[in-house]
Order: sequence, then C-alpha cells, then structure tokens
Amino acid sequence: MHVIEYDPRYKQDFIDFNTAWIMEHFGVLEKEDLETFETIEQSLQNGAMIYFAIDEDTQDAMATCMAKPMDGVTWELCKMGSNKTYNRRGAGNAVFEAAIQYAIDHGAKRLFMLSNSSLKAAMHMYETHGFHEIKLDDYEYARGNIAFERIISE
Repeated sequence: MHVIEYDPRYKQDFIDFNTAWIMEHFGVLEKEDLETFETIEQSLQNGAMIYFAIDEDTQDAMATCMAKPMDGVTWELCKMGSNKTYNRRGAGNAVFEAAIQYAIDHGAKRLFMLSNSSLKAAMHMYETHGFHEIKLDDYEYARGNIAFERIISE
C-alpha cells in the first residue's frame, strides 16, 4: 500500500466510499455531503487535499480522507471512507495520518472533526491520534453529535 495526494482518477472512489459509509450508518446523505462532493476541485484550489491509500498490486483505492482549511489556523479532517474489500489493512489510518500531516505542514495549529458517538472504532482512532472531545452549539450535520479537536503544539 502507498498513500497519494489527490488524483482525479480516484475522485469517484472518494464520493462512492463516503456515500456508502454514510448510507450504511445513517441512511441519508445531507446537503453538506452533496456540496462537498460537488465542490471537490474548488476545495482543492482553496488549499484542501484528499489522500488515497492505493493497493500496490491492483492500484485500487483502499481508503480516503480530506483535510481542508476552515478559518485561520483551523483545519477540518473529514470525509474519511474506505473500500470494504480492504478493511483492516491500515489504509484508513494511513490516509488519516497523511491528512493530519498535510494540515500541519500548511499551518494548522488546530485540527477539528465532527463525528457520531456510535462509531466506536472511529472514536478510538481519533483519541489515539491526540484528539479530544469538545462541545459545540451546532454540530452542522444531523448525524453529528460529537466533535473533536487537536491543538498542535509549537
């Protein structure tokens, strides 16, 4: 497996992995999901990056994750999805780490994520990578009921 930055060949995988995951766990795509999928190139032009873990043999995308600037020094990690064919091979962790490093390399002092507390494996991964729960007044997505941040020390 190797991790690559965004390649348009894998754009549909980004959309498909995330759509499948959202539908499996929550049953409906929200307006914000569709906006993200429709504005991928614009997000990339505005500084975001999407990572893909690629299988060495098949060249299939295994997992994906996006890092995008929010405001100032805050970056959001979002739209992490995977190809179920490649579950439990470390691909999700690899793209998550690549997205974190990209954000830090591009000036992030705070990393932010929205999630759902029912996703126990995801909660564990976030905590393993130094994220801590924060309370919000608005979780943006109907499915979002928990938020995390990681402050990047100097």
